[in-house]
Order: sequence, then structure tokens, then C-alpha cells
Amino acid sequence: MEKQKKQDEILYAKLNLETAQMSWKDLERFYASGALIFVERELDLVEVAVRVANDEKKAVEDWLKAGRIFKVTDAQALAWHEQDASLWTVVVKPWILVQEQGNVADSLH
Repeated sequence: MEKQKKQDEILYAKLNLETAQMSWKDLERFYASGALIFVERELDLVEVAVRVANDEKKAVEDWLKAGRIFKVTDAQALAWHEQDASLWTVVVKPWILVQEQGNVADSLH
């Protein structure tokens, strides 16, 4: 268990370094291919990425069922396009996890 915790900490640090802000215009093609997953602001984007990368089905299914993560919707895509939005992103192949800016930056370590 301690070994897994250490591996998760290392993965968290790695993914945190790979987290970036991207404009919606740069993300639109990934939306078109169905690769974008929205993460609500109250969740730690990097922690969600760690769970997805580790294939922690229970945690991911719980978030999906609760509507806390989901594929980006057409309404979101349209709104972000109209706003020329910038989003926090982190890649966990084959997905790109996205989160709206705001208090999110404070949660990134």
C-alpha cells in the first residue's frame, strides 16, 4: 500500500507538471473526436487524472454517476467557442481532461 501511495505521489507530480491552460480553439479538434472529459471545479484536476491513469474504475464510475466528470457537451463547446475560453488541461491518453478556470489554479500544486 505504501508503495502504491508513493507511485501515486510521483504520478501526481508528473501530471501536475504536464497540466496547462489551453484555448478552446486549440481543443476543438479533440472535442470533435470525443476525447475531452470535463471535470467540475470542485474536484482536483490532477487527482482525477491520477485516478483515470491508474484505471481506478470505482472512483471514476462514482464521479460519472454523480455528474462530476463527463464528456464535454455540445452546449459547453458552443459556450466556450463563443467566449474564446481558456481551460486547464491534462492528458491521460486517450483522454484530455479539461476544467474551467477560476479557483482551479489554487488547487494545482
